Amino acid sequence: MRTISYREAIDEALAQEMARDESVIVLGQGGVDDAWGGTRGGTADLARRFPGRVLDTPSSESAFVGAAIGAATRGQRPVAELVFIDFTGVCFDQISNQAAKFRYMFGGAARTPVVIRTVYGAGLRAGAQHSQCLYPIFTHIPGLKVVVPSSPYEAKGLLVQSIRDDDPVVFCEHKALHDTSGDVPAASYTIPFGEANVVRDGGDVTIVAIGRMVAMAEGAAKELAASGIEAEVIDPRTTSPLDTRTILTSVEKTGRLVVVDEASPRCNLATDISALVAKEAFGSLRAPIEMVTPPHTPVPFSDALEDLYIPDAQKVLNAAKAVVGYRR
Repeated sequence: MRTISYREAIDEALAQEMARDESVIVLGQGGVDDAWGGTRGGTADLARRFPGRVLDTPSSESAFVGAAIGAATRGQRPVAELVFIDFTGVCFDQISNQAAKFRYMFGGAARTPVVIRTVYGAGLRAGAQHSQCLYPIFTHIPGLKVVVPSSPYEAKGLLVQSIRDDDPVVFCEHKALHDTSGDVPAASYTIPFGEANVVRDGGDVTIVAIGRMVAMAEGAAKELAASGIEAEVIDPRTTSPLDTRTILTSVEKTGRLVVVDEASPRCNLATDISALVAKEAFGSLRAPIEMVTPPHTPVPFSDALEDLYIPDAQKVLNAAKAVVGYRR
């Protein structure tokens, strides 16, 4: 087992899938001519290793995302690199009205095996227009699969699975995770969609965390353990499909739930998972559900306010202690 970065894990997954399957192509801005490998430096080596299969595109998301979706319907397996998830507004019709619906509109006769890689999240002083968490919007749309990997190991296995999947996948990478490192097998492997990872076992409170928030939840769980509270931390890995069984089973055991989500608090994964548990496991709950999210504002431009905006381990810790200490 080697230790590599989240960015390297993604690049390795792309390279191994391109070597395995000639139908895998990559589209995005700056992938070839600029020799820097796209905005995150991941595709320069791919352009050298796989000539003609890394396509440099103009800054026109509606054009190259549409081209990738069209190529997918004709037998290719495109991976389109969309620089920031904030820019999906200009290609939303291609993703939500076309790619997501082809299988249903054509009675199952059409396949759209396209992956849209994109970057989300606050914390890197990128401003309100480049820091949003919009994965709940795509989770809302039937026909799309949505992946939010939390570590280098998860990123590689889930990206390989995404490329091999026959449905459109929105693959969401938190920009603050790209330089984080972890153990990743050199050989190719897949992580199935819809199977959550129980990161840490515990019997006192369930903490469900999304993407970058998983590491913060783990940090909080370690501090909780020092005070005698055992938290079970769950990483859903994919928000569509969502592994509801693992979440419900955990809440039925602990009787308490905290959901940690960096997306805006209205209609996000925290509210969705809370509603699921309130409906399906209400009888098991021993305390009101806690949601740890940012305030319902744009991501602040001020460094100090941006730091306050993002959920952190202390906020997760406080929420977990509140539900464990709740008395009727």
